[in-house]
Amino acid sequence: MTARTVTNARPAPGTSLADNLRFLRALIARPKNIGAVLPSGPALARAIARQIGDPHQGPVLELGPGTGSITQAILEHGVPAERLTAVEFDPDMAAELAGRYPAVEVIRGDAFDLVHALGPGSRAPFAAIVSGLPLLNFPPASRRAYMEGLARHLAPGAPIIQFSYGTNAPVAAPEGFAVHRAALVWANVPPARVWVYRRV
Repeated sequence: MTARTVTNARPAPGTSLADNLRFLRALIARPKNIGAVLPSGPALARAIARQIGDPHQGPVLELGPGTGSITQAILEHGVPAERLTAVEFDPDMAAELAGRYPAVEVIRGDAFDLVHALGPGSRAPFAAIVSGLPLLNFPPASRRAYMEGLARHLAPGAPIIQFSYGTNAPVAAPEGFAVHRAALVWANVPPARVWVYRRV
């Protein structure tokens, strides 16, 4: 088994007191954009990262990285930091993430307006898109538009990975896609499901 080195990574992102306070401030300021009481735990983060598959397949896009717990798992999965783009709406969380992972492209932007957030220098098409947005907090039409937008930035055969706390997929699969539950993670607060969308 090959050892993986994650450069400039602090231990257990999302579990430090500073990360939890930053998360709590964002939750109070913008509860619709957060959707949980705590950052994603390590077990959920690893379950999400496993769905990426081959970490060297191509660039990876993470949406709503928050305190970076899933970012850390993506890097530990083997995705090179310089091939990871993270789009975070909260300015404090984006700044902290950029400081913690200087080789990751961290964009302060709106994942619901991905064309504008990524800009003309986008690394698309992406070999995987990981979404940490609380889609159940948004109306069904917004969720559908979001997923259709992600599909336009995806390489053929690549997954869109989304987690949620609901029992059903948070959004119906866009036309030409199928969705399946890839994992149920009890060791998270609250327990979460990992959903994978792929073209069929």
